[in-house]
Amino acid sequence: MYSEVQTAAIYGIDGVPIRVEADVSDGLPAFQMVGYLGSEVREARERVSTALRNSGFSMPVKRITVNLYPADIKKSGTGFDLPVALAILTAIGVIPPDVFEETVVIGEVNLQGNVCPIPGVLPIVAKAEELGIKRILVPAQNRVEAELLGKIEVIPVESINGAVSYLTGTYEIPPREEQREAAEDHAPDFSEIKGQRVLKRACEIACAGMHNLLMIGPPGAGKSMAAKRLPSILPEMDRKEQMETSKIQSVAGLLSGATTLSRRRPFRSPNHTATLQGMAGGGTIPRPGEMSLAHNGVLFLDELTEFSPQVLEVLRQPMEDHEITIARANGSYRYPAKFMLVAAMNPCQCGYYPDRNRCRCTRRQLDRYLGRISDPVIDRMDLAVGINAVAFGELSGDPKEESSAKIRARVEAAQKIQKERYMTESFRFNSALPPGLIKRYVPLDKEATDYMEEIFFRRNLTARGYHKILKVARTIADLSGKERVDKACLTEAVCYRSVEKRDWEPDERNGD
Repeated sequence: MYSEVQTAAIYGIDGVPIRVEADVSDGLPAFQMVGYLGSEVREARERVSTALRNSGFSMPVKRITVNLYPADIKKSGTGFDLPVALAILTAIGVIPPDVFEETVVIGEVNLQGNVCPIPGVLPIVAKAEELGIKRILVPAQNRVEAELLGKIEVIPVESINGAVSYLTGTYEIPPREEQREAAEDHAPDFSEIKGQRVLKRACEIACAGMHNLLMIGPPGAGKSMAAKRLPSILPEMDRKEQMETSKIQSVAGLLSGATTLSRRRPFRSPNHTATLQGMAGGGTIPRPGEMSLAHNGVLFLDELTEFSPQVLEVLRQPMEDHEITIARANGSYRYPAKFMLVAAMNPCQCGYYPDRNRCRCTRRQLDRYLGRISDPVIDRMDLAVGINAVAFGELSGDPKEESSAKIRARVEAAQKIQKERYMTESFRFNSALPPGLIKRYVPLDKEATDYMEEIFFRRNLTARGYHKILKVARTIADLSGKERVDKACLTEAVCYRSVEKRDWEPDERNGD
């Protein structure tokens, strides 16, 4: 007898429809699975046969063939266990064949026949809704995640027997348990940072235009403290961004227990020991890396010079294209990676250059330290700000520092201007403004043009560096409510490009 069950696979961060066919016929007893299967899917043969036996179902002494199609898509993961088990039970007559119409089944099973949770449920549910599917059987522990969209009937099952009971009409869906929101910890606020006016201003500009930001300063100056407070001045994501971010988190297994789609922009801070695969993604079963997990949010690299040069170089292409393509023999996987890169580093190995009373680094040590970061990486930073240690008077005094709420209000106003300006474009932030459209959206008068010509030659700017100054100036103008970019906006933008790799190096140093 033949049966067919609908399921789905994860390809990148999207769900892909998969059909599970089961055929039970006369012949030598065998259980064979085909259809371009990964090793963990091939192992489902043993898991499913044992789980069915331990659930009280007898496997027929016949030839069982299971096919997962289309065969040109590699099937990975353990979410095919339950649909394979139900397809076999349908083929041997335990489940009526017509109950699977407009129904998708996903889930892993253990040897006892219990249904276990899997990652990537949200993209599968989204795809099922897109295809007009009416219901989906999911592991009970994935119920909350599957119900986030609220447009499809979710059937939570805890075991193979529970799934069979529902499909045969003898199973009552248990009521959903009330989910209590976890109490939020104290949210970091910019009012806790004493002094550092230039740093706070740079953070505000970076968030307003989603610009990349590099902070250079001695240990304890507040670089990491400021970076961790960036989410407090970033506006909440819109519905499209929430969906994209939640899909990535679902595939990575980070959405379990969430009661709503992700609203806060992500903040990822990988350790400097991160590998290429950890940063970019991939693996035997491809998963998104840190750059994709930071999509629509902030990727913070503390102690930038401690990261492997290879890891830093892999940032270059995603920073321009806003996506990562991982090529494998069985196909290419695309992960979005539109993030704001924020990095912090010391000016030298000991951390105190150019304070020669404390810095003892030689020219060779300084060259070696700065050489860990290539010029192309530095050139991709929109803002680079040098900061000094906080003075005692700023720490001991009690000045009223501006709160994150006030800064966020200005950031939201500037982003609203950008959203209206780029309404007909494929992007929405100044940082994503392509070179071909800069003249249209950042027109300069004669005074501003002459000033930029002088800066271009004096600082020996690259084309990318020149365009980034104009983009940052556009954001500064938006924060000020100006329609046009004037010389004052350009002057401030140039100040945030003055701390570049070639400017950190001294003209003369004692010793080598």
